Amino acid sequence: MLKQFLLSIALLAVFTLPVRAETGGANADGSAGANTGTGSPVSPHEARLALLEGVSALTGIPWTHLAACDQYERAMTRANLKTREAKEGLIAIHYSDRQWAGDLNPDKSDTDPDTIAFFGGAGLDGDGDGKADRSNDADVLYTFARRLLEFGTGPDDFRIALWETYHNSRAVDRIMQFVQIYETLGTLALEEHVFPLPLDAHYTYRSTWGAKRGWGGLRIHEGTDIFAGYGVPVRSTCYGIVEVKGWNRYGGWRVGIRSIHNVYHYYAHLSGFHQSIEVGRVVKPGDVIGWVGSSGYGRQGTSGKFPPHLHYGLYRDNGYFDWSFDPYPKLRQWEKEERNRLRGK
Repeated sequence: MLKQFLLSIALLAVFTLPVRAETGGANADGSAGANTGTGSPVSPHEARLALLEGVSALTGIPWTHLAACDQYERAMTRANLKTREAKEGLIAIHYSDRQWAGDLNPDKSDTDPDTIAFFGGAGLDGDGDGKADRSNDADVLYTFARRLLEFGTGPDDFRIALWETYHNSRAVDRIMQFVQIYETLGTLALEEHVFPLPLDAHYTYRSTWGAKRGWGGLRIHEGTDIFAGYGVPVRSTCYGIVEVKGWNRYGGWRVGIRSIHNVYHYYAHLSGFHQSIEVGRVVKPGDVIGWVGSSGYGRQGTSGKFPPHLHYGLYRDNGYFDWSFDPYPKLRQWEKEERNRLRGK
């Protein structure tokens, strides 16, 4: 009864939040907005947070930890669309029908908690309606949280639970990074991006992803070069966490930032780092991370082998490795969005 009462409060909060008339259809984070019954969805971030906090109250697992797991699953679906079905709703945690209902269960759409348990399925009733429904966000999130609780509630138990769930050290690292981002910023509304250089700076760029490069061996150009003068500030384009800082013989002084969407943002050929930038620091769009330079193509400290510019790359994590994709369309999009914000549009 207590479980049903608490989840009912959480779900009631989802559907009684103020209507956001400007929100519609799919959301930027891939989730669907909750509907009030009037045809207008509420803010998906508030709706998702209400559900996370409800399950957190039930299980004692901080909402930031549950959100980090859900965000990792959302990123895995986006990176593996051929092998993972995209799930509509507020929660992106993925269970196959076999995982949910049980391998030997003849009814793969079973919602009866008793028969699901009999066949060893994972599915649990999270909202007290007597059903364990794989399409129900509360059921899915509660099922996942209860799995985490099997490994205890101590300081190290969450990491152990993640390892036993994913058997992948990258997954554990990514989720812990996301936990730190959510704990630092205290919100789910982390969609905004900016252009990597100030818009009032003098710069030029074009699509150069995939072009041939010869220094250090034949390879392709995995990024976009943004040419600007020495000392122009380089900014974080996203909400994320500094994953790498230091020297690379190709990229010179470079910074790598893992975004909340599990995309690695690579900034290379810097002339130096901002004093606040260290591995593990959470950053926001617009935070200065360094300055345009021409470092790289040699041993540490090499500079001046090419005109000053920022090499900007994007890499998506598919759960096993990062793969490069063309950042040029995103750069054009973020540049336009930032200009519109500055103009008050």
